[in-house]
Amino acid sequence: MGARDRDSEGRARNARPRDGLGRPLPYGADGVPRQPEGVVRTPGETVAEAQRLLDRGRPFHAHEVFEDAWKSGPEEERGLWRGLAQLAVGLTHAARGNATGGARLLRRGAGAAEDWASASGRPRPYGMDLAGVVAWARQLAEEVERGGGAVDAGARAPRLRKAP
Repeated sequence: MGARDRDSEGRARNARPRDGLGRPLPYGADGVPRQPEGVVRTPGETVAEAQRLLDRGRPFHAHEVFEDAWKSGPEEERGLWRGLAQLAVGLTHAARGNATGGARLLRRGAGAAEDWASASGRPRPYGMDLAGVVAWARQLAEEVERGGGAVDAGARAPRLRKAP
């Protein structure tokens, strides 16, 4: 058995290439560039980068952007970013054909985002349309549970901000 892949700080990391939905590929295969972890962005940069990745059909990578925000942002916003990360993972599972996991995470993320907006009194943090994102997630959860098969992540990506 070989040594585990480790990052520069010695933490275990899987260095295998990944596809656009974050699934590991065999060593040596061509994968998509991985999203760097631990990047500190402004909230506006987080929303823009996550939307760019979602639009490209890479919700797994968008989840990592939201995860960075939840880990580096202010404590009072962690619920917001965690909920958005769950939504991105839910879309990832739905795109992989995992209806049960996709629907569960879409609903969990929708509930977390809704709860955060209610508790904070901020329904549009950083210009995001949380009510629209929550509605999108619940509708998609229902669709994948009805057996529509794997969804096209890019075509079904949420709009984090309403179009002007």
